[in-house]
Amino acid sequence: MVRIRVLVVDDHRIFAESLAAALAAEPDVDVSAAGSGPAALRCLERAVAEGRRYDVLLVDADLGGQLPGGRAAVPVQEANEEGLVDGISLVVGVRSAHPAVRVVVLAEKDDPRRAALALQAGASGWVAKDCSLSRLLNVIRGVLRDETHLPPALLTGVLRELTAARKHRTESERLVESLTPREREVLRCMVAGLGRKAVAERLFLSPHTVRTHMQNVLGKLGVHSTLAAVALARRAGVGPVDLGPTGRIMPEESSSA
Repeated sequence: MVRIRVLVVDDHRIFAESLAAALAAEPDVDVSAAGSGPAALRCLERAVAEGRRYDVLLVDADLGGQLPGGRAAVPVQEANEEGLVDGISLVVGVRSAHPAVRVVVLAEKDDPRRAALALQAGASGWVAKDCSLSRLLNVIRGVLRDETHLPPALLTGVLRELTAARKHRTESERLVESLTPREREVLRCMVAGLGRKAVAERLFLSPHTVRTHMQNVLGKLGVHSTLAAVALARRAGVGPVDLGPTGRIMPEESSSA
């Protein structure tokens, strides 16, 4: 029997453990859980090193909180202190570093704009958290067949958002062109889902300098959050930074921008 390896990424411990336990009851599913974006990325990297890659990530759209202490029935990895990664930014980082992994976003409510952002980031599906287990399993198996899954009620809204996004691409490109080469490097790191400390280490800068660059990027792009900056960058065709086989950032030419 071919087994499906699933990683649940959610910072609500009870939900993560309950979902992981329900999925683990399926005879063809192996499941683990992580409580933050950085923890999920560590799980993926460790799995690759051990030759047991994950097939599907189930990512909380509202990911971003730290987990309290305590021992979980299903081990949930703790968050990094330095860099919480929101759900859609995590999609970008996973699809960049682990392109074979399919990502499904789990959401509290239907939101066409955020669902469109998730699809643009590389997600294969957007599913309500209160859907049935059978529905979720159908989605998991479907995305492994390269299917894209959205609730029917979201289709019209998502298509409208994607059409509008194409119209905004030219303006987004103009804003990105206003960045300095260093700010553009920082933006590409943000698109890859790297936190401030990780960006500082990879660009050989101080965290304070990176924070200044990030603030400048947000200001020049006219946005107020990393998520908004990443969404704008993706619209402009800015790809995530290429870390290369050694983890070092490769030259700017590797970007799709």
